[in-house]
Amino acid sequence: MTLRAIFSNWAQRYFSDEEAVILLIVLVLGLAAVIWLGKMLAPFFTALVLAFLLQGVVNLLTRRKVPENLAIGIVFLGFISTMMVLAVLLVPLLWNQSVNLVQEIPKMLSSGQNWLDELQLKYPNFITPDQIQGWITAITREFNLYGQRAVSLSIASLGSVIGLLIYLVLVPILIFFMLKDREKLVGFTLSMIPEKRGLMNRIWNEMDDQIANYVRGKVVEIIIVGTVTYVTFSLFGLPYTALLAVLIGFSVLVPFIGAAVATLPVAAVAGFHFGLTEQFAYLMLAYGIIQALDGNVLVPVLFSEAVNLHPVSIILAVLFFGGIWGFWGVFFAIPLATLLKALVTAWPRGLHPEQKTEPTN
Repeated sequence: MTLRAIFSNWAQRYFSDEEAVILLIVLVLGLAAVIWLGKMLAPFFTALVLAFLLQGVVNLLTRRKVPENLAIGIVFLGFISTMMVLAVLLVPLLWNQSVNLVQEIPKMLSSGQNWLDELQLKYPNFITPDQIQGWITAITREFNLYGQRAVSLSIASLGSVIGLLIYLVLVPILIFFMLKDREKLVGFTLSMIPEKRGLMNRIWNEMDDQIANYVRGKVVEIIIVGTVTYVTFSLFGLPYTALLAVLIGFSVLVPFIGAAVATLPVAAVAGFHFGLTEQFAYLMLAYGIIQALDGNVLVPVLFSEAVNLHPVSIILAVLFFGGIWGFWGVFFAIPLATLLKALVTAWPRGLHPEQKTEPTN
């Protein structure tokens, strides 16, 4: 069989259905819009995601007999108030702690070098002075690179003040109208799609609840893990508590890898502050308990209808979509992987030529 015949059979098998072709065109156009117009339409996509999250709260209030317009007003004012509180209280705190941590890094490096020297004296046959010097040089070089990137980023960000103002003004306005005129906007969008869309409707109905539950559950998980971590570290008297709590909270976005990566700064700060003492061991034990409770209690409760994806598929989705869309790609990696799985499962498949049989009399 020639290559042309093989391709012809494959195309006939997967694209002989009209709905499959329409769905493919919609997916390609949507993907192209995100890739090529992503930066230009970033405020719109941000508002769309936030409106998607807030719509669940609006639906919850309307189910409790709250008028829809009043529910939208309550949710929107609550969102604006929360953002203002975070901007006034949390952002300055995180900035100050980040600056203080950067200033204290040389002391941490010096303390780490002293600790390595002690290890070399205790175990001279396993650790040599050349190895220690190589480790210190490599760590210092990495910190210098990160420092240079931070400085260049801060200088470059001076020109993005206008962009920030655009976000602060446009995103709330877009969110309000997306909530208020949701039915009109959805109707307009559907009017641009061909009427024959049974396949798209089936996939959307299958994915809508799963994506909504996943995104809202992930936001709740970030808040709970970050808050519990902040309270725990505060009780131990660990410095940079807010900064570390935010880091650990957002680490749940990256399955399997996030917790391991977040452990490094926690261990570094705790080791520098407490030394290799019982206090350090107790704090790391408490951190381990938080991670265990998150993985074995909180995640099953929040994601009782979790999607059935293999861990390898999840990691590949995080790497792929995170590389394309950054933070939002990581955040939506699992829903997007679930969508791809639903597409593969629901995609119409024709019969191979050899499978077609003549009707019997």
